[in-house]
Amino acid sequence: MADGILGQSIPRREDERFLTGAAKYTADFKREGQLHCAVLRSPHAHAALGAIDTSAAAELPGVVGVYTATDLIDDGIGPLPCAASTVVQTVAPMNVPPRHALAVGRVRHVGDPVAFVVAMEHNTALDALDLIEVDYQDLAAVANGRAALAPGAPELWAEAPGNRAFRFEKGDSAAVEAALAGSAHVVTLEIANNRVSPAPTEPRAAIASYDEASDSLHLFLTGQGVHGIRGQLASAIFKVDTDKLRVSAPDVGGGFGLKNFVYPEWVMLLWAARKLRQPVGWVATRNEDFMSSIQGRDVQATARLGLDGDGRILALGAELTANMGAYLSSFGPGISTNSAATAISGIYNIPHIFMGSTGVFTNTVPIDAYRGAGKPEANYIVERLIEAAAQQTGRDPVELRLLNAISNFPHTTPLGIEIDTGDFKGNIEQAVTAADRAGFEGRRVASAKAGRLRGMGVACFLETARGANAEGAEVNFRADGGIDLRLGTESNGQGHETAFSQIAAETFGLPLETFRYIQADTQLTRAGNGHGGARSMHMGGSALVAAMAAALAKARPVAAQMLQANEADLEFSKGEFRATSIGGTAQSVPLLDVAAAARDPNGLGGAGLDSYERREDAPITFPSGCHVAEVEIDRETGAAALVSYLMVDDYGRRINPRLIEGQVHGGIAQGIGQALLENVTYDPDTAQLLSGTWLDYTMPHAAQLPSFDLYFRETPTAANPLGVKGSGQAGCMAAPQTIMAAVLDALKPLGITDMDMPATPERLWRAIKAASP
Repeated sequence: MADGILGQSIPRREDERFLTGAAKYTADFKREGQLHCAVLRSPHAHAALGAIDTSAAAELPGVVGVYTATDLIDDGIGPLPCAASTVVQTVAPMNVPPRHALAVGRVRHVGDPVAFVVAMEHNTALDALDLIEVDYQDLAAVANGRAALAPGAPELWAEAPGNRAFRFEKGDSAAVEAALAGSAHVVTLEIANNRVSPAPTEPRAAIASYDEASDSLHLFLTGQGVHGIRGQLASAIFKVDTDKLRVSAPDVGGGFGLKNFVYPEWVMLLWAARKLRQPVGWVATRNEDFMSSIQGRDVQATARLGLDGDGRILALGAELTANMGAYLSSFGPGISTNSAATAISGIYNIPHIFMGSTGVFTNTVPIDAYRGAGKPEANYIVERLIEAAAQQTGRDPVELRLLNAISNFPHTTPLGIEIDTGDFKGNIEQAVTAADRAGFEGRRVASAKAGRLRGMGVACFLETARGANAEGAEVNFRADGGIDLRLGTESNGQGHETAFSQIAAETFGLPLETFRYIQADTQLTRAGNGHGGARSMHMGGSALVAAMAAALAKARPVAAQMLQANEADLEFSKGEFRATSIGGTAQSVPLLDVAAAARDPNGLGGAGLDSYERREDAPITFPSGCHVAEVEIDRETGAAALVSYLMVDDYGRRINPRLIEGQVHGGIAQGIGQALLENVTYDPDTAQLLSGTWLDYTMPHAAQLPSFDLYFRETPTAANPLGVKGSGQAGCMAAPQTIMAAVLDALKPLGITDMDMPATPERLWRAIKAASP
């Protein structure tokens, strides 16, 4: 039986199909009569659209149709909505210019869709693209957020004068200014959080089909959050009832936020499938993914930190410029506003905080939620400030963190976030001890003898995990004795099939094999908000616990009848209801037998035990940790090697520690990539994308990563019945500031005190040469 399975590092149930090649992704499917779509994209960052001549392409044998924006608009297809515009409270109404699936009047970034072809064969569709003639009238372009705000900058939208999309403010500005004016020390930093690409292993792909008999559409895609995607497509774009549109996903090869959103291609495919009465499929090339899928981060900040003479923090002020790209993507405006504001104080007791954020349009790919979505940017700001404050005041950065770390709970930040529990000081103390910080200077000397600069970085993080504040779960008892778990949170590599089954096995006392996990299909799950925000166990797990409790409550009277006992005398454990008769004889009935009886309309029930429950209005959970990294930098080449990386993290109660380790390791790798290698690069004059292939966009690989040392601390939260805190985003919230602290510590002997990510060999080499006599 399953007693004690919760908290065990059992192998992932889904891994057998992944490792043996049995997993199936969107591109592995082909519908009968499926046509192929190819998209013509703008080679210009900014241009007026003149005539579009599709006649030659349409005449190519094998081409079924060639379409432009006019075709979709004439058919009543609406623009893509910006969901965040209704939940972000801005100083003035947010400017949300219309984003059509195909460009209207202008193209506004390289890769902007202009037209699409549907053909019998994929190569035919590609050939037809070359035959479409477009009259582009080149316009001046701007790629940098702050440059776009400068007087005289090229304007993208008449609806957004000065390229301003929104202005957001949170906190008491006057109180912050007063506190800073009275501070013994004020630290000011210009901090850039570089633009990156989520770059999942599987690029975007989808197949759309139309059923004429039911007048309904089906979008089968590599996606996350299928209910949210369906809602936007149905209501805002196609203007149909949601029951007329099904959205589902098979196995998904990574997402990291990128696959949460409605994209122009989904609109094209669904419209074409309905028009042509045939399935239409599309798979992005890697270059297309780089120039058309959302990108992440790209926040420039001016940040100030005030401290008293004893080193206690008095105030933090931060002004963010958030580059939103050419359009406001679904959640894009929420990243540098609502999301960042929850984490801007980090783990520290800061009496006064003000955060302002200005969203800016540029001729770049739209920005949206990438792993962490605003909270990595916020954590990076406060941690960089702490490091700079330690240097400016001559204090030990670890001691400064310990002095200011929150230690009394619950703690409410100046921006209204109530942190229920944690052991922030304990995280720091354990991390620096485990990393042998006391012995670091000896290692630094040894590296110097070998011609390398060695540095140690210590940094902390605070995640604010919940995401959308509603989630549902359903438990279905099948006639064959199995139990279906239907969840609205969706896995694309996290291990949900295993973790949710562990929760169910523990609760019901049944073997793990009893349970079948069902997700990512609007026809098979009632509702759901996906996994974004490190929310699956917190929100989905809570809903599942409630659904199982409801099922057991329904089972109890049926079991009492079967055992001829009083309900109050029943006990449930190890998959059975038990009762002790007056004579002392123990009787029991298995839960699955109770389910069968409850399902039998001629027996004891008829209604069955199936149960659906929702979790709403849940508090945020607060994963936290302290990370320590050591780097070596070659003085002659600037190449930085990460020689060690250690973490002490608190994720509350752990359902499956091995799954948590995998999630944290992946996040760390992405954070390391951002700190040392990754950078989406646009030409500053033309806004041409310069990093559109793997040759130009550098990702970390295994040989560049050390073995990670992960230690767990556990302070369970009362925010959910499982006591869990999210772990999916934590790694990339901690790694950037930890790595950069180590890099700057290595460069400190040369007098180098500041550097932006990524710390590439070229950037490091130039800094070393400029600082060397």
